[in-house]
Amino acid sequence: IADDGQFLNAPDTYMQKIAVGPEARGMIDLRESPTWNLTRIAKAKGKKVQDCTAVILDRDRHTELIAEVRQAGARIRLIGDGDVSGAVMTANPDSGIDVLFGTGGAPEGVIAAAALKCVGGELQGRLRFRNDQERARAVKMGVKAEDTVYGTDDLARGDVMFAATGVTKGYLLDGVRFFGDGAKTESIVMRSKSGTVRVINATHHFNTKPKYSWATGLEP
Repeated sequence: IADDGQFLNAPDTYMQKIAVGPEARGMIDLRESPTWNLTRIAKAKGKKVQDCTAVILDRDRHTELIAEVRQAGARIRLIGDGDVSGAVMTANPDSGIDVLFGTGGAPEGVIAAAALKCVGGELQGRLRFRNDQERARAVKMGVKAEDTVYGTDDLARGDVMFAATGVTKGYLLDGVRFFGDGAKTESIVMRSKSGTVRVINATHHFNTKPKYSWATGLEP
């Protein structure tokens, strides 16, 4: 959530990303190799590369990336989907994740940048087009240089907020848990201006929910 025009108008294509939490902010460079970045991240966090863990989407396109990270000596946690949650995990000391590497959706990169900005982390991204149609669409949306590396503040400018509720159980949030006449949900709300992070566990009772006029079509 931000004021109009504060988020990068990212086209529906891929984005190469690297993301870290506050301890390694300012130490990464997407233009450099994963090995170079792992060395810098480890130094910033006061540990060895062998003690670092990278989260990477489990995709065929990441075969070479995974091989290099393993060759560097770091651990890897492969995830089936959700690189937004993977990026946010880098800012949570309890997650055991030090860095996100890989290529995923560009719009998701903007969302992840907003989340990390709220907690002092960093994300860098570079658009990766699969065909000329995606490239042409990006030009129409204002993308001027294909190799531009976007920083956190390029992707999400000004004061931003991030809010999410788990639907299915994931790496960041628990999923919806149903019971008799209701459900329990877990949500997270963060704001960059204050750095506040709120985790909300809510219980919803379906048989006592009010019927608002806008939802029922009745006049207030």
